[in-house]
Amino acid sequence: MPAEAVLAALASSREGLSGAEVKRRLQQVGPNALLSHGARPLAVLLRQLRNPLLILLVAAALTSFFVGEGTDAAIILAIICLSIGLGFFNEYRSERAVEALHSQLRHTALAMRAGKPTPIDVTELVPGDVVRIGVGDVVPADLRLLQAEGLECDEAVLSGESLPAVKQAGEVIAPDSPLDLAACGFMGTVVRDGSGLGVVVRTGGETEFGAIALRLGDRQPQTAFQLGLQSFSLLLVRVTAVLAGSILVLNILIGRSVLGSVLFALAIAVGLTPQLLPAIVTISLSTGARRLAQRSVIVKRLVAIEDLGNIEVFFTDKTGTLTDGQITFSAALDPDGVSSDAVLRAGLLCNEASFADGQVVGGNQLDQALWAAPNAHEVGVADSRPLASRPFDYQRRLSSVLVADRDDHRQVIVKGAPEIVLSRCRGVTPAARQVLDRQFAAGSRVIAVATRAADGQTDLAPGDERDLELAGFLSFLDRPKADASEALERLKRLGVEVKVITGDNDRVAQKVCADLDLPVLGTLVGTELDRLDDEQLAAALPRTTIFARVTPEQKSRVIKAQHQLGSTVGFLGDGVNDAVALHDADVGISVQTATDVAKDAADIVLLDKDLGILAGGVVEGRRIFANTIKYVLMGTSSNFGNMFSAGGASLFLSFLPMLPTQILLNNLLYDVSEMMIPTDNVDEEALLRPAHWDTGLIRRFMTFFGPISSIFDFATFGIMIWGFGAGATLFRSGWFVESLATQSLVIFAIRTHRVPFFRSRASKPLTISTFLCVGIGVLLPFSPLAGVLGFTALPASFLAALVAMICLYLVLIELGKRRFYRLQGEGRPIARPGPPRERRIHHRASRWSIPGRPRGRSKAATLQAAAAAPSVLP
Repeated sequence: MPAEAVLAALASSREGLSGAEVKRRLQQVGPNALLSHGARPLAVLLRQLRNPLLILLVAAALTSFFVGEGTDAAIILAIICLSIGLGFFNEYRSERAVEALHSQLRHTALAMRAGKPTPIDVTELVPGDVVRIGVGDVVPADLRLLQAEGLECDEAVLSGESLPAVKQAGEVIAPDSPLDLAACGFMGTVVRDGSGLGVVVRTGGETEFGAIALRLGDRQPQTAFQLGLQSFSLLLVRVTAVLAGSILVLNILIGRSVLGSVLFALAIAVGLTPQLLPAIVTISLSTGARRLAQRSVIVKRLVAIEDLGNIEVFFTDKTGTLTDGQITFSAALDPDGVSSDAVLRAGLLCNEASFADGQVVGGNQLDQALWAAPNAHEVGVADSRPLASRPFDYQRRLSSVLVADRDDHRQVIVKGAPEIVLSRCRGVTPAARQVLDRQFAAGSRVIAVATRAADGQTDLAPGDERDLELAGFLSFLDRPKADASEALERLKRLGVEVKVITGDNDRVAQKVCADLDLPVLGTLVGTELDRLDDEQLAAALPRTTIFARVTPEQKSRVIKAQHQLGSTVGFLGDGVNDAVALHDADVGISVQTATDVAKDAADIVLLDKDLGILAGGVVEGRRIFANTIKYVLMGTSSNFGNMFSAGGASLFLSFLPMLPTQILLNNLLYDVSEMMIPTDNVDEEALLRPAHWDTGLIRRFMTFFGPISSIFDFATFGIMIWGFGAGATLFRSGWFVESLATQSLVIFAIRTHRVPFFRSRASKPLTISTFLCVGIGVLLPFSPLAGVLGFTALPASFLAALVAMICLYLVLIELGKRRFYRLQGEGRPIARPGPPRERRIHHRASRWSIPGRPRGRSKAATLQAAAAAPSVLP
């Protein structure tokens, strides 16, 4: 359809819609939303139930119930409810905190409202809205273009095509596919070049991008943390199957009842399973999310917190991270270094800032800073009018404009990176280069301005940006952040190597690094980087700190090369030229003030661009992993030892060493005692470097410390049988108390590489919960519940012997721990997943998110809306 016919069908115009009309249409068609960032209790509850470890517990509970073992079923049910309840409570509380912060994230579009360009939230767009788009914008809805000036859109997220699609405003006859529409801009695609004006024709789930995002649903690619949990779960399944299966078969072979053997084997399987691992992980991540939320850090997914702690090499841009980010105009200088209003005037004429009611409302920071110059409105800008322009892009690193003065004398003005502009100028003097060098040495950001006469010219072509006359330089200041040096030092102590990757001049970057005491091992500029093959680049990375004048493709190449060296790579960027690198990094980080495409590509968004906040996030990620792995190592080693002992004892005793009910009760008390692990203190040295899941380490830990636990179990068996002549009930009571005490108290040794209690103390909540549960276990044989649970009172002499044995056990564990870690090599990280296309779609879809459930429309609903209001939808 012709553009004007589309406007007529939508009852709109190039002036856009009125506020009242927008409100009416928004009520009719719903928000332009794909996702919800609200905390939904039912969804959180369902996530707790999607845990394979619960299947084993449910199977055991059902079996116990149907064979009449109601006590067993009740205990297993208590374990299930505790795990689900604690996981739900903490994750829901965390989501509420994240929801409050997420609501502060705004993704805006520049829409025409009653003829005025107005920044509005993308979720408030309706069919008929007229929207301006420019370089770096993510197209906010499906648009029919009304104007297109050199407009090119990256549509890889829809089509997979790497080359940008050229756009135009004329109608398209018989397209090959629904995406082969040069007159349309599609939601989710990125403007790579030029600018345009378009009218919204589809929003939300009715767009091409929305349909893909909704089909993907909430399915997200797994992170390294999730892959580690999955790998650990598989190890656990194998161990449980072998040990429980063997015990079942052997007990049947020696003549025990099939039903009793099945229940005992199920209890062993449950005993081997760290049932509260999901709750421990959720509590740890939720606690971390709340702490980060208090520091104005938005984590798009909880599991990204742990990956943040794994960062080993961190690439950051310069502006706003190492500097204040408050770019101010400093001076306009001619080629001799003299202040010049003519150079300022040329910079203001070749300018892409957007205005509303006489105020700057958009555009890049440098262009906005020019208009903030004290004499910006006194240099005669109004005496000239623009005739044509070529917007800035990151390939040319230039922008240009054709202007005419009152006498219709025409001139091309080109503004951009100094080395690019100077290379296109004739007769650049040594004095001009010295002026530029002095500005760079002072740490100033510099833009060069050049001109050429163009009388009689009506349009701009690439050739018009050559054979220029240097007009001068525009200088800007962006001072180093006062607290950046302290943050850099903290990251260094955490073992994070910081590298600067910037599109700015290398000398400016070196000056900023020197001011912040960041050691510079070496510098590579974009032209030098292009001359290196992948092998040479990989060799250069360890001795390079600054990458300057780099293109988006070069940023991506550097990050991929660093990744190939085996490093976990973090990248902080906020510009359109950072989006590809944000996707390629293991952890992409952006800021609230970033361009839309950068925020969409990031895993984590900072509401304040502060390296100190980032350093806190790294510590939080490592603390979470350290506490999670404490539970895993302790549970698998002590559980394995105790269950191995139970299985072995069942083969030579005339009775089961512990009833299934007692095994499950023992496990419940043990797990409750460890619920406070997420609150535990973490030794400083454990935070100084990243740690990764290593199932080999877990397996070695289990087979090293498990037998130590079994040795003391069998010692208890000997004392009970030969020392006290114990029958079945006394034997079970004694071993119940001993196994609970040893496997609970061992946390104080395993939680640290240091000497426990003296050089490393557990948190008060963990200490209290552990001793409380051990105390309950000791008192149960003396309580009124003893008969129901199959216990009997223990002799005082046995309790005395038990104290001595526990002390000896902890000493032996401490000696074994030192030997184990002395012999233990570094664990290998698991293979990290690459950034698939689905990850990009999920990230980008998050910008069309509203609190609560989005009112998505089906095709039928759209047709009904069209029938009810034909003037709204074509």
